[in-house]
Amino acid sequence: MRISGFIGIVMIKLKQLIFISFALLFIACGSKELDKVKISAAAKDLPIEVGSNIYINYTDSGYLKAKVFAPLLERYSSENRMETEMRQGITAYFYDNNGKISSYIKSKYAIRNESQRTLTARKDVFVVNNKGDTLRTEELIWDEKNDRIYSEQFVKITSPDRIILGSGLESNTAFTKFRVLNITGVISLKQ
Repeated sequence: MRISGFIGIVMIKLKQLIFISFALLFIACGSKELDKVKISAAAKDLPIEVGSNIYINYTDSGYLKAKVFAPLLERYSSENRMETEMRQGITAYFYDNNGKISSYIKSKYAIRNESQRTLTARKDVFVVNNKGDTLRTEELIWDEKNDRIYSEQFVKITSPDRIILGSGLESNTAFTKFRVLNITGVISLKQ
């Protein structure tokens, strides 16, 4: 009886040892799976498309409305982020109904919100229309749906006869019909 009792105790201890080994193995494998989940979650912040020297044409009813050039373009598409980021800036040309350039925008950074159909240009933004009027600001938003540009930041508009300083701006994309929301100064350039 003593031998069978001893063998029974050894078998119980062996079963416990095997159970503990499997539990540790399972936890270790689970840890690797957790790392894979972390890597997968981090991958969601990576762009799904990357391109260099990209031209994007925007058309409406077969007519070219705008053409955007970006030296670097990164497109993101996830539950939390539906954006196209242009970290090295853009040059965007706007066209009239006759297919001629009516204005252009340059900036050092831009991001397009795909769902809202807006492009936000930031950092050293300037706009020039075909009359030679220029706009300088640090942020300008192009609303594609409503065919307008606007800003809530400080703006400086220079035309041949005057300089207008203020905060906030609304305009058509041709930058021919604009309104400064809060004018802080007007400098006449006429002599």
